[in-house]
Amino acid sequence: MNTPYIINKIILLILLILFLLLHSLFSVPEAPAADVVVVYTSVDQVFSEPILELFEQRTNIKVKAVFDVEAAKTVGLTHRLLAEKKHPRADVFWNSEIARTIMLQKKNIFTPYFSPERADIPKQFKDPDGYWTGFSCRARVLIYNTDMLQKKDLPKALQELTRPVWRGKVAMAYPLLGTVATHMGALYAVMGQEKAESFLRDLKKNDVLIVAGNSVVRDVVAAGEVPLGITDTDDVHVAILRNKPVSMIFPDQQTIGAFLIPNTVALVKGAPHPETGKQLIDFLLSKEVERLLAESESQNIPVRENISINAGRASIDGLKIMDVNYQEAASHVEQSDKFCRSLFIE
Repeated sequence: MNTPYIINKIILLILLILFLLLHSLFSVPEAPAADVVVVYTSVDQVFSEPILELFEQRTNIKVKAVFDVEAAKTVGLTHRLLAEKKHPRADVFWNSEIARTIMLQKKNIFTPYFSPERADIPKQFKDPDGYWTGFSCRARVLIYNTDMLQKKDLPKALQELTRPVWRGKVAMAYPLLGTVATHMGALYAVMGQEKAESFLRDLKKNDVLIVAGNSVVRDVVAAGEVPLGITDTDDVHVAILRNKPVSMIFPDQQTIGAFLIPNTVALVKGAPHPETGKQLIDFLLSKEVERLLAESESQNIPVRENISINAGRASIDGLKIMDVNYQEAASHVEQSDKFCRSLFIE
């Protein structure tokens, strides 16, 4: 083989190595990839997305959000978290209610995280072992069409909906999903199984209209298809802001009290981005976010007493709230699901 040719090849190889070494020493390194956090949330996208975008702006952490749909509230994401248990993809679960959060806790989906922001949150709204924390509540209320009913003629308690005067005039979402399922679990916990199931049977006998979700309850009442319904405060507030002929009352103020349902947030066990997950949880539990949710169209009710919000916004001051243990309510959800499925669907 030609010796000059070999020498030239060696020289070229040495020059190439020197070039690569000099390039690595003096070239500007590429910026690292942006931090990421993955959140699964059943909170309506119109309410949750602005909060998550604000977190992105404040922290430069990219939020990848998976939202639930109205027709499968919470249940869809619950199944997804269970399916991904061995290989988690989510860092944070931001749930619009509490029962399924507790059910997932019992299935070892979450890991404890004691956010510093939970310190001034009342103890009934947080797990003592740090698996979840509650904030920014909604309440279960009676929505009514103001063109069809006057406030003085409204039922004062849920039990009154079973009276003949309300036959075929009340709408309710399928009691298997989201806040409705949680509400049923709470009724089982407070009333006992026998009385709760008797109430539900009487609703069925009184031709209650079962629809696909709480927003549908709002819509059929606003349209005058029925004059009355059971739904969540945020759905009513949205309708009122759109000048729909509806208003609401908090039921059971002389008896068991209105049922209050907090948002909950939890850190997923084995989360791929646990540190950014903790930062997102800190942000969601902040007083600022409670204030923003209270002043949004959803008008969530802060769990803290020292949140400064605009006059006229939702508050628990003066309300009688159902005295229910959320752990106990969650323990009844599967039982109430089974009964309601047989009663209203099968």
